[in-house]
Amino acid sequence: MQTYLSATPAVPGVIELPRFCLILLRSLLRVVVGSAAAAKAAGLDGGRRLIGGMRIVVTGATGYLGSRLCGALVDAGNAVRAFALRSARGGGDVEAGLLPASVDLVYGDVADVESLAAAFDRCDAVFHVAAAVEAWLPDPSVFITVNVRGLENVLKAARRTPTVKKIVYTSSFFAIGPTDGYVADETQMHQGKAFCTEYEKSKVLADQIALQAAAEGMPITIVYPGFMYGPGKLTAGNLVSRILIERFNGRLPGYIGHGHDRESFCHVDDVVTGHVAAMEKGREGERYLLTGENASLVQIFDMAARITNTKAPRFHIPLWLLEIYGWISVLVSRITGKLPFISYPAVHVLRHQWAYSCEKAKRELGYSPRSLIEGLSETLLWLKDSEMIRF
Repeated sequence: MQTYLSATPAVPGVIELPRFCLILLRSLLRVVVGSAAAAKAAGLDGGRRLIGGMRIVVTGATGYLGSRLCGALVDAGNAVRAFALRSARGGGDVEAGLLPASVDLVYGDVADVESLAAAFDRCDAVFHVAAAVEAWLPDPSVFITVNVRGLENVLKAARRTPTVKKIVYTSSFFAIGPTDGYVADETQMHQGKAFCTEYEKSKVLADQIALQAAAEGMPITIVYPGFMYGPGKLTAGNLVSRILIERFNGRLPGYIGHGHDRESFCHVDDVVTGHVAAMEKGREGERYLLTGENASLVQIFDMAARITNTKAPRFHIPLWLLEIYGWISVLVSRITGKLPFISYPAVHVLRHQWAYSCEKAKRELGYSPRSLIEGLSETLLWLKDSEMIRF
């Protein structure tokens, strides 16, 4: 495994600064090159305009992925309408602050087809990113209402809007299914017999709806992000950053499990680039995994320790103990109303492997995920600069 420590350091355990700086410069170069590529794809370099200049709706626009997608679309020269659910506590100014000033922020609900139709009016394309993303909710019907019925309503609204020519639907690796002992690609269909979480079940059902719509001629392309991480809003979709915060603040002193889990980690900005490429190049009715390196949480903790020149955990927290904690957390949540950081369905996920290949997206979309060590380095520095962790 790659390391930031010198193979023969002058002082044991001291970060080799030139190599560390080289990694950071590489990250900066990726941003510059990526921006240039985005501008070229958008037609901003004087070449043929592809996605730039479109009128695009993004549902779930104030979420972790949605807000960064809106920014990328604006940077590419598009007119973006951000569709979001108004917070029960208000917070409209905070939500608007997540988005570029030029974005048209409209409030609605994916459970309300009329609000969707109004938002889609005169738009050319739709990114349906909105979803209820949690391992556990006190009312599991929310997953069906938002993730399944919500997609159905998006499709209904799109059919009523003749200007809409393309839909990119954000599914999830959960819709592909577990991969215990092997690496899967887009040809795998979820067996649909057992589910770790209600969220997984809802995304499988929604995936079937999306594929049926494509078979009926709907211009829809489906993308499947992996375990996302990176700078941005600390929602359930940004679980890796939340775990790192717990780890570096001493609230998670040990490894999670013994390293038998396997997840496909992908940087949020690479997933954003994959979404834009899916709109531009993705074939209708096709599935594209927007994933990255397959690794365990034990490996994530070890990488984080090397990047920050801190000590790795000295013991493993067994999953059976975490599951007990998850059950207790759910009981407490039912009393306090605050969602648990760890729930028993989340631990069920860790009892499986979720390893995938993104070769199809690389080949057809030009998807180019950064290395996990590079992405984690950026994420840890962001968390430090934001004063959420110290090292």
